[in-house]
Amino acid sequence: MNKRFRTCSLDQPFLLPPSLQDWLPPHHLARFIAEVVQELDLSAIYADYARQDGRGLAAYHPLMLTRVLLYAYCIGLTSSRRIEKATYEDVAIRFLSADQHPDHDTIAAFRQQHLERLAALFLDALRLCQRAGLVKLGNVALDGTKMHANASRHRSHPYLRLSEQEKEWQASVERLLEQAQQTDRAEDERFGKGRSGDELPPELAHAESRLQKIREAKRVLEQEAAEQLAQAQRDHPNAGHPGRPRKDAPVAPASETERQKRKSRLRRAKRNAQQPSRQYNFTDPDSRVMHDNGTKTFIQAYNAQAAVDGHAQVIVAADVTQEVVDRSQLVPMCEHLRATLGELPPVITADTGYWDAASIENPELEGTELLIPPADTRAGTNPDSPNVSPTVKRMREKLSTPEARERYAQRQAIVEPVFSQIKSVRGIHRFALRGLQKVKAEWQLICLTHNLLKLFRYGWAAQAA
Repeated sequence: MNKRFRTCSLDQPFLLPPSLQDWLPPHHLARFIAEVVQELDLSAIYADYARQDGRGLAAYHPLMLTRVLLYAYCIGLTSSRRIEKATYEDVAIRFLSADQHPDHDTIAAFRQQHLERLAALFLDALRLCQRAGLVKLGNVALDGTKMHANASRHRSHPYLRLSEQEKEWQASVERLLEQAQQTDRAEDERFGKGRSGDELPPELAHAESRLQKIREAKRVLEQEAAEQLAQAQRDHPNAGHPGRPRKDAPVAPASETERQKRKSRLRRAKRNAQQPSRQYNFTDPDSRVMHDNGTKTFIQAYNAQAAVDGHAQVIVAADVTQEVVDRSQLVPMCEHLRATLGELPPVITADTGYWDAASIENPELEGTELLIPPADTRAGTNPDSPNVSPTVKRMREKLSTPEARERYAQRQAIVEPVFSQIKSVRGIHRFALRGLQKVKAEWQLICLTHNLLKLFRYGWAAQAA
């Protein structure tokens, strides 16, 4: 054969040590992450190490672990085991880890220990986006998406089923106790009293533990239902007390439709207090069974909220709620916007799911143009109908103008692609952590990396920031 080939021996020695800088092309995402992390404030993470006594083996550098975690979330890797594997198999992660290989326990412990501090980096990344001109605050769109919890829906049980299980396990405990007592008496007669009497058979210990968990689940559901009933009674003035309203009663809504809504909520709350309707999940009690509009199925999930700026689809505020619907999230998300940006944008758009007359009329939102289609259609479409509230009339009139229609038409194109990028492109459909507070921080981490990807595609460079 006359054709010459380049050497490809796996045993070829290197005359000089290989350089990490030769592993990746110049404009790779991993190089960007390495640069941008230098601009983030990691002092809170370093401070935690400063409080330790310094004994033991040298720790992995927090800068390296932060780089690896941020890049992993950028490409949709949230499992600590998959990240550990990638430190061997993925050239980019091997580059960011400086050819070190922390095990999955180290990666998971670092994320758990510094989760709140990592989530706080969201503000640093948002400031970089603002300095790069990616945030204009002209039209900010709100929306929510259902994110799978790190729990199975099959581990969720309704209150009625919990009551049945409580009876079953209570009978099992009583049966096992009787068996244990019979065994103790028989052994005492045969061998003498040599046992302390404090030991529990393994099957009895398991039954008592399970019974305790079921009772705790029922207590949580009952307490939650009682709180909802108390709130509904506060919202419905003079509930159950006809005549002159109390001095401390809330102001009655002007709209008959709103009064009927509050009365209906009170009736539902009373029924729920008698027998809670929500299901309790034993794997992640903070998660809820929610309907996912994308798959048209019920899933164990959280409701992840995002406020997205219309200029470059940068996420300017993020939160996670246990509420199944978005109706009560307008004011909380505006508070998050004010906390991250220092002010509210001139225009906020949201879909019908956010419609809530009390939130629309909140004085804290004055000065911001809210474009949210009313969800109240029971009174008919006739704007002159006496049952249509003034708030609904004003919003319908506002949305009928060409300027408002044009602004509202941008909503879907602003916020929907963000969720598509997170779920479909990056493949992040499920939270890796459990518990509401940890999930809130992880959602901030996901949104932080979304904004970093926006900076990367914009062509940000450290010297230009």
